[in-house]
Amino acid sequence: MDAKKRKRLRAAGWSVSDAATFLKLTSEEATLVEMRLALSRSLRERRLAASLTQTELAKQLGSSQSRVAKLEAGDPSVSLELLIRALLSAGATRKDVANALTRRVA
Repeated sequence: MDAKKRKRLRAAGWSVSDAATFLKLTSEEATLVEMRLALSRSLRERRLAASLTQTELAKQLGSSQSRVAKLEAGDPSVSLELLIRALLSAGATRKDVANALTRRVA
């Protein structure tokens, strides 16, 4: 959110913070959520770049299309291990996984 909008909201009496503060997440929990989302975004980007459907990727993983959809959505019911395995199955390298975790999103 830009500074101008933040200032307007505060002037109107609203409290402005981030999701981690609102949800009362510890810094470790917030970092874990950010990591999961970064890996999920990277999986979707990599799958699309490889011209794979969710169903095709699911077959490679021995899973279902709905599970791949959950992977790409960052669903907390999906393990980080499966998320990383899906990335590797879609053609990512260790370095790609590391880059996904360290990439800043605006």
